[in-house]
Amino acid sequence: MVEMSPVGRTLAVIVLAIFPTFAIEAAGQEAPERARATYARALELEKKGEQGAALALLWEAAALAPRDADIQNRLGTALERIGALDAAIAAYRSAISERADFREASNNLILALAKAGQGAEAVERARALVRVAPEDPERLFTLGLALAEVDVEDAIVTFRRVLSLAPKHVLARYNLALVLKRTDRLGEALEELERLLAIEPRPEAYYTKGMIYSHQGDLDRAAMALRDAVDASPNFAEAHAALGSVLKARRDWSGAAAALRRAIVLTPGDPAPHFTLAQVQRSAGDERGAAAELARANLLRQRQQSEQEAMMWTAAGTQKLDRGDLAGALDLFRRAAAVNPDYAPAHYQMGRALQALGRAEDARQAFARAAALNPSLAAPRPPDAPER
Repeated sequence: MVEMSPVGRTLAVIVLAIFPTFAIEAAGQEAPERARATYARALELEKKGEQGAALALLWEAAALAPRDADIQNRLGTALERIGALDAAIAAYRSAISERADFREASNNLILALAKAGQGAEAVERARALVRVAPEDPERLFTLGLALAEVDVEDAIVTFRRVLSLAPKHVLARYNLALVLKRTDRLGEALEELERLLAIEPRPEAYYTKGMIYSHQGDLDRAAMALRDAVDASPNFAEAHAALGSVLKARRDWSGAAAALRRAIVLTPGDPAPHFTLAQVQRSAGDERGAAAELARANLLRQRQQSEQEAMMWTAAGTQKLDRGDLAGALDLFRRAAAVNPDYAPAHYQMGRALQALGRAEDARQAFARAAALNPSLAAPRPPDAPER
């Protein structure tokens, strides 16, 4: 089973306890046009990588149109991304209840159930899809993914069945390699990765090869595979960071530093490569540089933790807001803003709560603060305002 972070587990519990299902009517008259406009803005933000702001708008869109299957499905994927698996599952169930043949939502539900430790239901749902079309490689692939969380041997058999039907199914071959790697059948995993790369030079396959070689202690091959990964995908931050770690183990201080600095450029908010770079600099005799890098790493770690906590309180508050508990929601949004004053979604959702409470000026100030932090989070149009 995929492990959630402590914050993710707490968030999932809080969201489920406060809001057991998303399939409720929004307060007041439904506004599907506003919901679709808000949804479109959320999709734009996701494309820009602004996941927190996008989630704020997806919540708003889901409250406006709780029976819109597309919005519920996308909300589920956003919630799953932050580790709120129980809430994501509720959103996927809502989507399927509105559109029974929604295959994407069905697949998402199966995989979320498996990740959340509800493997029996995940596998049964996947098997039900396969019974309808036993020779469909995609249905079998979904079953393999569900089984990978509960029964790796059956998962291996299922992925091999997919490949017998569709030998060029690169995702099935990649996931087969991952399961083999997880069971320490490293030679077989490498063979599958080589077969995959003969079909398509996917960067994640090179990356996984590099990690296997590193695990085996073959640092030269590990470095070569990871360089292939970053050549295939220059913005693959994890591969740059892994390459830095491998080169550090080889005592190639300059090469390790260059790879880690590239990872930092690509993921400026991630403290991990800063910590590794500090170790590299200390090993290279640069104590001053190491101390500065370690300070940056610690600052980023604290910032990351405060943002995760703010996200948790904002998530809980949003569900209270959509259930009509305005005072309770406002209290949680204030907690979020106190933990991290720069977390724009907390101020945006606070504005929604204040607007619903009829505190127009306070709402305007909250929305203004959100927009100052993230211009994409402009104040929503009040429910009774005329279209412009």
